[in-house]
Amino acid sequence: MILVEWAATLDYQSALDLQKDLVAERESDSDLPDHLLLLEHPHTYTIGRNGRTGSLLLDEETRKEKGVALYHVDRGGDITYHGPGQLVGYPILNLQRLYGRGIGRVRRYITDLEAIIIQLLAEFDILAFRLENHRGVWVESAAGVAKIAAVGVHVTARGISSHGFALNVNPNLSYFAGIVPCGITEYGVTSMAEQLDHPLQIAEVLPYVAAAISKVLGVEIIHAPGGEVLSTAATLVAGI
Repeated sequence: MILVEWAATLDYQSALDLQKDLVAERESDSDLPDHLLLLEHPHTYTIGRNGRTGSLLLDEETRKEKGVALYHVDRGGDITYHGPGQLVGYPILNLQRLYGRGIGRVRRYITDLEAIIIQLLAEFDILAFRLENHRGVWVESAAGVAKIAAVGVHVTARGISSHGFALNVNPNLSYFAGIVPCGITEYGVTSMAEQLDHPLQIAEVLPYVAAAISKVLGVEIIHAPGGEVLSTAATLVAGI
């Protein structure tokens, strides 16, 4: 069972603190249901455990002028961008309960996150795929292969996950020019709106997230109180 919560727009530090609280609760009580936070961030760059200094192209003054926050975080991966128009998902899951005690559970979890995004995009007739040697979700764009969603996670010693995925629904892609996204120079970035060639609101995408999670992970989805924006997801799940 996963409790899905739409948290609207949260600054990165508030979302990070909330994740830490949810992780701590589940480490102290393994019977608590898993939790998925869905939200948007203001303009933010985050650098993961494998981040390289050279992947950040803007100096501090320029970042401040553009209103972009910067955080060094404990997820895997290099640098990425978060901002308005990007759907961010932070699954707080008990991976031991979900996958058992196998040593490959983190790799399997990351692969499942990618599968969830691929499934979601298929509902919009966007053909997405994995790319060998690079995590995340990719599509063929007018300029060649491009990343449409980033994936980066942290898992505690007790098997509780945090961080997650960032799907480019309709963000201002120019902010990616301030970094080397995920440290990858040979491929670009794109969005659902760019692939569909028309504007797209996050509210149009939200109902499909729960349906894709239910299908890929084989779990029951419930919605947090006040989650009206996600209400049609239950219908979608029931129809799978």
